[in-house]
Amino acid sequence: MLKRFFTVLSAIAVTALLSACNDSSSRRPAATTPVVPASSVVYEVFHASQDAPEVEVTAGSDTVKGIDFGEGAFFDLLEGSVDVTVDGVLPGGPATVIGPATIAGVDGQRITVIALNEVTSIEPLVLVDDQPAVDAGEVRVRIVHAASTAPMVDVYVTDMMTDITTVAPLGTFSFKDTLGPVTVPEGEYRIQVTPAGDPTAVVYDSGAVGLAGGSDLVIAAIANVATGSAAIELAVLTGSDILRIVDAASTANVRVVHASADAPAVDVVANDDFAAPAVPALAFPQVTGYLELVPGDINVKVVPAGATTPVVIDADLSLEAATSYTVLAIGELAAIQARVLVDRVRPIATEAQLRIVHASALAGEVDLYLVAPGTDLESVEPNFTAVSLGGLTGYLSLAAGDYDVAVTPTGDKTPAIGPATISLEAGKIYTAAARDEVGGTLPLGLILFDDFL
Repeated sequence: MLKRFFTVLSAIAVTALLSACNDSSSRRPAATTPVVPASSVVYEVFHASQDAPEVEVTAGSDTVKGIDFGEGAFFDLLEGSVDVTVDGVLPGGPATVIGPATIAGVDGQRITVIALNEVTSIEPLVLVDDQPAVDAGEVRVRIVHAASTAPMVDVYVTDMMTDITTVAPLGTFSFKDTLGPVTVPEGEYRIQVTPAGDPTAVVYDSGAVGLAGGSDLVIAAIANVATGSAAIELAVLTGSDILRIVDAASTANVRVVHASADAPAVDVVANDDFAAPAVPALAFPQVTGYLELVPGDINVKVVPAGATTPVVIDADLSLEAATSYTVLAIGELAAIQARVLVDRVRPIATEAQLRIVHASALAGEVDLYLVAPGTDLESVEPNFTAVSLGGLTGYLSLAAGDYDVAVTPTGDKTPAIGPATISLEAGKIYTAAARDEVGGTLPLGLILFDDFL
């Protein structure tokens, strides 16, 4: 039987999940205590290589595809020897990065395979646990240092009020080391990580985390590739689920793009604070840097620079911790609207990531081409057809090199933009937005940001 689960959560959400074991947004109901069938072995394979692409995991004859950093694959297999292979998904097709590794499992065991280190040095860390029964009022925990970017660290597991400068750490460990397993009473805990020997320099703080009785957990420290200054985040592996706990101080990062060609310079106002706009005097076609905001609900209004009226955009946003967003003001001034995108910020060493956004009010529906330089558009079909205002490609995984980008009216091979040659490098992320000329006129052009800049 093949099972797969992944959920990204803030510390507060994880508290609820680990305590209540139920999340309506999950791919399937969470279970803090895996149920192991007779004569079977539970295998969990976890992607912890921070610059590696998505992977495919094969255990025996079963394969799980599309596993990104921080995600995993789960298998219930008969005892005995099993070949485990991890293939990286590259622009040219899958390539084996681990294995096949033959692992011999004994009835009732739980075997955790963590793919860690940078992609050029990716390797497996194999943990074998016999899964002894855990009392209903206790939690069994093993902690793994799986962040190659982090130094030797001290780990503190305390209640919410304990000053860690007054207590000894649970343990000190380096990359690929493990602590435990240890058994602790169920309850609410706070996990803090510091450089070894320096309890005043906290590099990660989980906030309140509820550990439900009867749980048998592997907690892996992995590199933080999202927002904030924390060096790591935690991934909680239960044998059937993965829950991620970001640093309690993680922000939501938001940037704004002025892509309305006939609109004047504008102020972007958060929660009606017109006296101190979050973004003052943003002119077409400018792009701001990321603003670090407190996660949660926020109201955003867009008004002419220095004014309080008219409000041309009034949008309520719900911002998640450790998530980055781009908000584009698109369309003609008379019908201006906000287009909110969730951004990727994790570079992948084996590919370039490109996203194209339709932000031209004049163009109507368009076809998008991404082809080898010099390609005659008459000889190829568009990569994307009938893309309307605000539409986008999503992130494309591409081999490093040169490409021609062209935008045409839908069904027409005559370029409205391009063909324009772009050069892409592996390990970088690019976004291009089709736009009108200043004043809402022709010719059309592109707003380039991320690693185009």
